[in-house]
Amino acid sequence: MEFSNSLIHWYLQNKRDLPWRNTTNPYLIWLSEIMLQQTRVAQGLPYFLAFTEAFPTVFDLAKADEEQVLKLWQGLGYYSRARNLHATAKYIAVELNGNFPENYKNLLQLKGVGEYTAAAIASFSYNEPVAVVDGNVFRVLSRYFNIDSDISDGKTKKEFQNLAQEVLPLDNPALFNQAIMEFGALQCVPKNPNCEDCIFSSSCGALQQKRVAKLPVKSKKTKVSNKFFNYLVLKDVTGNFVVKKREGKGIWENLYEFPLIETEELVSELDFMNQLAEMDFFDQKPNEIFVLHPQIIQHKLSHQNLYIRFFQLNFDVKLPDSKSLTEIQKLPFPIVIHNFMASNYFNSL
Repeated sequence: MEFSNSLIHWYLQNKRDLPWRNTTNPYLIWLSEIMLQQTRVAQGLPYFLAFTEAFPTVFDLAKADEEQVLKLWQGLGYYSRARNLHATAKYIAVELNGNFPENYKNLLQLKGVGEYTAAAIASFSYNEPVAVVDGNVFRVLSRYFNIDSDISDGKTKKEFQNLAQEVLPLDNPALFNQAIMEFGALQCVPKNPNCEDCIFSSSCGALQQKRVAKLPVKSKKTKVSNKFFNYLVLKDVTGNFVVKKREGKGIWENLYEFPLIETEELVSELDFMNQLAEMDFFDQKPNEIFVLHPQIIQHKLSHQNLYIRFFQLNFDVKLPDSKSLTEIQKLPFPIVIHNFMASNYFNSL
């Protein structure tokens, strides 16, 4: 209990004032937890404020158009979270009359809600004594108790879940869960933590054994592939552009993009433009082709490195389904394309 009490005492003195900590409303807590998956608080906070302003209740979110949801999510990444968020909002609004499940077991049935998120909502909204285990909790527990089990192993996750449950004070689960996550985020950080100025400087097992930098152990590394995206900015005689919705189950599902040609390797600009000159677009050939951005844009995702170029193709006819700049700026785009569209290279067209 000394470990738990010390953490709670530290938290009450050092916690950040965040809007989702001032409520037990499951809608707001669910929204914040989905947004903060694989996302830093500083990045997620503006999105949380924008979403709660646009969609004050789960009914508002449920009634929204998916494109509106994706547009507000633009730049936050991992867009499947936004699609699951929208689907779950509609399920709760229609099937559950706007009422969130009130326990961990039933929360797990919601789309996009895993063990960590269910535990967070259950404890923060309903004070259910179920421990949260995220990356911060793994780190704090592995260091304090000097555990070198590999956290990428499924069996280890169960080990840490049991340990977190053991140290969880049953009379104050919400406060403790907030405390241990905040401690990992602010004090027991991944690299170069200030261990000398730490409440556990005399009791942390990893510190005593000089193993802080080695814990937690995580052996599996994500395999990263390289992809080469060549976007074609088709501009017709009216000054409009052609964009299309990205379909399928790959990255950026249901977001918009310019017509794309993906190559297995980087093709020289000259060779690629020569190929484009021979191609037909809507039974038309471009009358002008040039590179829009002088450098290749590298965009890193969790499993992929994207190497992106933009080529402009001008046509002296009206192209089918082309849209004005004002129209396409209202659509949700991957952030790398959105940033390109906000750059001088695009706006000088």
